[in-house]
Amino acid sequence: MAPPRNVVKIAVQMPDAIPQLIQLDQAKPLAAVLKEVCDAWSLVHSERYALQFADGHRSYITENNRTEIKNGSILCLSTAPDLEAERLLGGLQSGSRERRREALQHLVLLTPDVTFAQEVISRDGLQRLGTIIEDGDDLGEVLTLALRAFLELMEHGMVSWETLSIPFVRKVVCYVNMNLMDASVQPLALRLLESVTLSSPALGQLVKSEVPLDRLLVHLQVMNQQLQTKAMALLTALLQGASPAERKHMLDYLWQRNLRQFIYKNIIHSATPLGDEMAHHLYVLQALMLGLLEPRMRTPLDPYSQEQREQLQALRQAAFESEGESLGTGLSADRRRSLCAREFRKLGFSNSNPAQDLERVPPGLLALDNMLYFSRHAPSAYSRVGNRLVLENSSREDKHECPFARSSVQLTVLLCELLRVGEPCSETAQDFSPMFFGQDQSFHELFCVSIQLLNKTWKEMRATQEDFDKVMQVVREQLARTLALKPSSLELFRTKVNALPYGEVLRLRQTERLHQEGTLAPPILELREKLKPELMGLIRQQRLLRLCEGTLFRKISSRRRQDKLWFCCLSPNHKMLQYGDVEEGASPPTLESLPEQLPVADIKALLTGKDCPHVREKGSGKQNKDLYELAFSISYDHGEAEAYLNFIAPSKREFHLWTDGLSALLGGPMGSEQTRLDLEQLLTMETKLRLLELENVPIPEQPPPIPPPPTNFNFCYDCSITEP
Repeated sequence: MAPPRNVVKIAVQMPDAIPQLIQLDQAKPLAAVLKEVCDAWSLVHSERYALQFADGHRSYITENNRTEIKNGSILCLSTAPDLEAERLLGGLQSGSRERRREALQHLVLLTPDVTFAQEVISRDGLQRLGTIIEDGDDLGEVLTLALRAFLELMEHGMVSWETLSIPFVRKVVCYVNMNLMDASVQPLALRLLESVTLSSPALGQLVKSEVPLDRLLVHLQVMNQQLQTKAMALLTALLQGASPAERKHMLDYLWQRNLRQFIYKNIIHSATPLGDEMAHHLYVLQALMLGLLEPRMRTPLDPYSQEQREQLQALRQAAFESEGESLGTGLSADRRRSLCAREFRKLGFSNSNPAQDLERVPPGLLALDNMLYFSRHAPSAYSRVGNRLVLENSSREDKHECPFARSSVQLTVLLCELLRVGEPCSETAQDFSPMFFGQDQSFHELFCVSIQLLNKTWKEMRATQEDFDKVMQVVREQLARTLALKPSSLELFRTKVNALPYGEVLRLRQTERLHQEGTLAPPILELREKLKPELMGLIRQQRLLRLCEGTLFRKISSRRRQDKLWFCCLSPNHKMLQYGDVEEGASPPTLESLPEQLPVADIKALLTGKDCPHVREKGSGKQNKDLYELAFSISYDHGEAEAYLNFIAPSKREFHLWTDGLSALLGGPMGSEQTRLDLEQLLTMETKLRLLELENVPIPEQPPPIPPPPTNFNFCYDCSITEP
């Protein structure tokens, strides 16, 4: 007879004792269970004991998490968390260095558990750890363990970072600024200061004033990758907390100290692979660099500004220098104004007064900056794109001219959209472009390449003024496809984008369209419908195999992007989801080493996007848009309450694979975009294979008619008649 559903068979062990095999009734109070376990070992005062998971992070069993105990779980009997916290905190005040070190080691192991952390914090554990950190009597292992335990406790979010004292923060700053410091201390100190900077504006200003940028540059130039990453994390946190004017000043100083060149040569192109956390911080740094362009992008041209009028005149004179000198000499003021207005129109402005074209925001003054940069830093190219557009094209009708000014304005808007200038930084994105660290004035240089590409595409399309929007669509596609390749330098970008002419764009569009559409003949559609169930079964099998392989996920908190990883996979028999925390850089764990289990039978529903509880808690800001697209949760029975297992997929593809696989496990349809694409690809391939023998044979829209029956059936053979 099978045991009741709320009874699980487990093992309980204790040092120097024979393990107990018991049937745990989940409906029985935990105190009663503890009493029975202690009685079996003749232990008195059961309230002094607690149960822990024997593997993984050794979480304490409470009434809130007892439903995590599954059949076959191994528990151990240990000291109650309140008594253990009291004992370890007492060890911190011991005069023996060895005893303090052992107490700190145990604290580091147990502080990830929220139950134990609550007991430590309620007994002023943070203050005691803070005293060890502030005293700094031992700058080696003891200080390292104290910092780790302090960070683990603060990561639970029970205490605000704003409650830290100024002397404490200054002491941690001293550890960052020291020259001869243990290599394990400074990454932890930098991590603590990063959290302080992101969470407390007031303490963030203190960190900014106490930690010189030169000191962070020293940490970035060491060969310790962990120290490099934490130094970059603090640097981006300081930049994010600064005002726009301060941020510009800081970035200008860092660039003068050759930080850009160092990042390009020694971090991006390092022999050591770039970690996910460093990639995220480089993305943030790139976004902040491009964000300096936002004020110019949001500011319209002021027609009363003498400086801006002079810049427009300089732009006109650079394009019409020889013609202006010959035609403008000796003319009256009215004739000169008429000539200037005509030249501005020839240059591609929609109005004789160019200020009206640049009043649009975006791009505002950023478009004027781009045109001036192009005319001054690429004069020969400007002569070809600007002057030649007037002198050579003047022999043709005006409608064939590529309007340089209008193109520049629209191209600036396009680049701002593709590079997301002015948008908030994502908490998880890693898609930085190496070429922005390989080139000064990278945005303006990119514009110079793009405006020449636009002129080249205009000629290839033999476009007229009416085709302007079509040309811009092609240029957008050329730029987007090339930026997606993440070229390592501007020259490589120039090479790749010029290798993508209008004809190649058309070919790629046609190829993609053929892959998507296929043939629409009714017999082929009927064949495809017959093939779908078999191919959907194949896709389902692939999704479940992917879940069995498992995936590394990142833990995301409401405060900041975390650097912790956890691994989840499906058991080979498809009956259990197994998961657990893993260390950064470690190889994927084996199935047996994962401490947590969730039976598939207990899963109630799959939630995605804004329906997920961990996304709802973060609000609806623009910076969380990427989380909506990658978030999914599993709801399952957790005693009488409903619990959730929350995920943030590392990529859109992983999101589709996991949501499809989980939907298949729950008996639901696999409705992701990736399933649609995979099914279409498999249908196309299978259909082509089935139709190989019919190549070049026209397939009729309708099946051939069935001929009428014969007038008689005398030709039929009667099998019942036996021959003599």
